[in-house]
Amino acid sequence: MSLLETYLQKYNTNMNQMHILSGLPETTVRNLNKKELNQWTIKQLDAVSLTVNKKREIVMSELESLIASTNSQNKKFGRYDLQQRRYIGNKTRLLNWIRELINEHTVGKTFFDVFAGTGVVTKEFLDDYSTFIINDFLFSNNIIYNAFFGSEEYQSERLLTLKKEYNSIQKRILDDTYFEDNYGGKFFSHHDAMIIGEIRERIDKNDNINKRERAILIASLLYSSDKIANTVGHYDAYRKKINVTDKFIFELINPVDTTNKDIQIYRKDANELAREVSCDIAFIDPPYNSRQYSRFYHVLEGISKWEKPQLTGVAMKPPAENMSEYSKFAAPRAFDDLINNLDAKYIVVTYNNTYKPKSSSSKNKITHEQIIESLSKVGNTQQFEMPYQFFNAGKTQLKDHKEFVFITEVGIFSEKSSFK
Repeated sequence: MSLLETYLQKYNTNMNQMHILSGLPETTVRNLNKKELNQWTIKQLDAVSLTVNKKREIVMSELESLIASTNSQNKKFGRYDLQQRRYIGNKTRLLNWIRELINEHTVGKTFFDVFAGTGVVTKEFLDDYSTFIINDFLFSNNIIYNAFFGSEEYQSERLLTLKKEYNSIQKRILDDTYFEDNYGGKFFSHHDAMIIGEIRERIDKNDNINKRERAILIASLLYSSDKIANTVGHYDAYRKKINVTDKFIFELINPVDTTNKDIQIYRKDANELAREVSCDIAFIDPPYNSRQYSRFYHVLEGISKWEKPQLTGVAMKPPAENMSEYSKFAAPRAFDDLINNLDAKYIVVTYNNTYKPKSSSSKNKITHEQIIESLSKVGNTQQFEMPYQFFNAGKTQLKDHKEFVFITEVGIFSEKSSFK
C-alpha cells in the first residue's frame, strides 16, 4: 500500500473521498499515490489536509513520520523481487503505459488478472484496487503468487535460518539422485543440480513451516535456480557448447505487502474461472502463439510439483500436461468464449502484432481482427498502440512491431469505438 492510501486509511477515508472533497481529478489523486512525498505540490498537500481536516503542517509531519515507520518495517530480507524473472511475454516494460490507460478509461475496485504469468501486472496495480483475483495454470506461477501475495504470516528469522542451512549443503542427505541424473551437466552443473534437489527435498520433508513459508522457500528456490540455469531464458533447450560451472546460491524472495487487500489466488482454466467469479476490470494477456508455457518452463514446474516423473528427449521433458487452447488453432474460439462469459464491467486485452512472422512458433493463433470481433460483441471498445521490442528466439525478424491495448466497456454500445 502506498503512502497516500495508507495515510488516508488511518483517518477512515480513501482516495475516492479525497477526489470528491478536494475536486482533484481522480487520475491526479491516483498518480499522487505513486509519487514520493517530495514530488507533491502545495495544492495536492492542501487537498490531503482538506480530506483529513488537519492543517498542512501537521499533515506534512505525520506523512514524514509514516515514511520513517514504513521504511523501518519494510527492510528487505531477500534478494529477489517479483519482477526478477526471465519469462516470455513479460509486460514489465509496458506497465506504466498500460496502467495509465486503465486508470484513465476504467473505474472499479476488483481486478482480475486472468492469465497472470509472472504476476507483475497485479503488483503494479496493488495500490489501485482492494480486491484481486490472480490466475494462472502453471504450478510454478501459482506457488510464486502464494509466496509473494499470500496473507498467511511468515517468520523471517526462520526463513533466514533455513537459507543459511541450505547454503551450507555439501552433500546429498535426504534426496535421491533424480534431479542430478536428469539435469546435471545440462541445465545445471552436477553439483548445483544435487544442491537444488537436496534443498527441494528438505522443504518437502519440513513439518515445522506453514504453507506460506513453504511457498516462499519453493519460490526462492525457483528464482535462485532460474538465475543460474544454462538456458536462453526458457527450458525448451540448454546450451551445449559451454562448460556448465557451479554457480548456485540460495537467496530468498521479498514477499509483497498485501495488508488490507483481498487476494484470491487460483490455478484454473481461465475459461472455467470466468464463469465463477465477477470483477470490475478483467485484464487479459493470453499466450497467443504456439509456445506452450508448461513445456517452456518444465524444469521449474518439476521443482514446484516435485513428483519426479519419467523424462524424455534432449531437454528432459515430462509427459505433456496443462496444454493451453490459446496456443492451438482453437484459440479464437476459446478467446470468444472467454470474452462472452466474463462477468466484468471493463475488459482490458493486450496483444502484439506477430501473427505474420517467418517462424511458425511465433505465429499468433488469434488475429487482430478476431480480437476486435469478439470484444465488439460485448461492448464499446477502444484501441491503443505503441511500438515494442518483442521476444525473439532467433528466427523471427519483424519490422514495425507494435503492442496493442484494447479497453472494452461491457454492455455499452455506441459509435465511440475507435480502431487505429
